Amino acid sequence: MKLCIFCSANEQIDPYFFEKTAELGQWAARQGHTIVYGGVGQGLMECVAQATKEAGGHTVGIVPKIIEEGKRTSQYVDEVVPCQDLNDRKQLMLEESDIFIALPGGIGTLDEVFTVAAAATIGYHSKRVILYNLNGFWQPLIALLDSLQAQGLMRRPWQNYIAVASTLEELSDII
Repeated sequence: MKLCIFCSANEQIDPYFFEKTAELGQWAARQGHTIVYGGVGQGLMECVAQATKEAGGHTVGIVPKIIEEGKRTSQYVDEVVPCQDLNDRKQLMLEESDIFIALPGGIGTLDEVFTVAAAATIGYHSKRVILYNLNGFWQPLIALLDSLQAQGLMRRPWQNYIAVASTLEELSDII
């Protein structure tokens, strides 16, 4: 399968997130999965790509022009798929991937999660997003989604589009 990873490109985050991201990349490679990601050579993006490559796996980086021009593309990308901007990147990720895994991240990660989930809610595809809830990182978002559901702001349960896994074993079961 092609697993798309949404995650932070920042370095100054909890080392535990790096440890679990590396574990995910290694696991994906051992399972024969391809990692599709944003192609940036920093933070959890670089970590998952490096771990995947070192375990013999394959990576596809969807790299916006601004990242390429800034020479911030990861050295662990096997295939670079160039794109114009973040909107193109999300569309290409959606086309290139079978399932999406959201590791800890910020605004960009949230944008990616909700772009995929929103498209699924109206029938553009039936692919799922998995929130990899490392150390409860996604708990505030889960609470918000539950609140939106309780207030009748969603036609169907959010769990139809977004799954939650707290361990690699749970993640593997969902995939």
